[in-house]
Amino acid sequence: MIKMLSEQLKEIFLKNKDPFTDILGQESAKQGIKSALLMDRHIIISGAPGIGKTTLAKNIAKLLPGIEVVEGCSYHCTPQVPVCPSCKQKTKHETARLDGIKRFIRIQGSPDLTVEDLLGDIDPVKALKFGPLSLEAFTPGKIFKANNGILFFDELNRCPEKLQNSLLQVLEERKATIGAYDVDFDIRLIFVGTINPEDTATEKLSDVLLDRFDIVYMDYPESIEIEKKIIVMKGKKLANVSSELLEMMAYFIRLLRQDEKLEKKPSVRASIGLYERSQSNALLNGRKNVQFEDIKNAVISVLSHRIRLKPSVRYLQSIEDYIKEQFHKNIEATRWQNHLEEEQQSGDLR
Repeated sequence: MIKMLSEQLKEIFLKNKDPFTDILGQESAKQGIKSALLMDRHIIISGAPGIGKTTLAKNIAKLLPGIEVVEGCSYHCTPQVPVCPSCKQKTKHETARLDGIKRFIRIQGSPDLTVEDLLGDIDPVKALKFGPLSLEAFTPGKIFKANNGILFFDELNRCPEKLQNSLLQVLEERKATIGAYDVDFDIRLIFVGTINPEDTATEKLSDVLLDRFDIVYMDYPESIEIEKKIIVMKGKKLANVSSELLEMMAYFIRLLRQDEKLEKKPSVRASIGLYERSQSNALLNGRKNVQFEDIKNAVISVLSHRIRLKPSVRYLQSIEDYIKEQFHKNIEATRWQNHLEEEQQSGDLR
């Protein structure tokens, strides 16, 4: 049950100061999540794309120990606490081991997601056999599969209002209504959702729904050192990248995030993309070491769709020209280029 889940996490949180090893930095967000989970609070993680919201949610699931569940059960019932009609009717159950990460059920929020996708639906064949209002005729949706685990709802604010209302009923009344059919919601789960507050193509979350959650905020990496570690940890390694070039790439991305002319900022994925594409450019040019030109030739391809200019600038200059201008002004015409030329002459970048 939820109490058991929080008790399992409590032991881990109190023994380990930073159990979220898949995420570097984000100390404030980690502390907030630990605090909320210890009190069985549902959580929404709010932040821009590409900063690790999904990774952090998966890390929570990885902390959960494995449990014994009824083999083949869609609800992940345990023999001790059966929830679904099938498991309730049986006196003896075959069991299987369910690892922590497999207790993580993901739902991707989108405008075409239906209540039936989330909660389930009536199987017409089973309805003929057991009766239209029989619980045996009900086919569970993903939310029921999160029983004894974590329901991760990515981009919750992209869901239609009707689905939000059904979710509100589940969280408040612990009952799911599908048409004229009521299903008691006895499952035990931790609900972790994410929202991107900068996304304009979304539905407004109602105040009554938000009132059922605590919100934890995540931001871009706190320092350039943390960002460099993330780039190396998450990025593919095909060629050698000097520490100076790595710093230069991270510096440029972080500089763009501070640019007041940008409406949409580049995420950590942009940093990783620049790191990976510079390596592939080097390989295609017959080199095992990345040079400055390899980065320069990848900048527009990596960044042009990941940033957006404010309207006041957008109509005066294309995004491609803006990137070229900023790269030249902040990188090529500064100490970076001089230092890199010195490195290349000394043979470090050959």
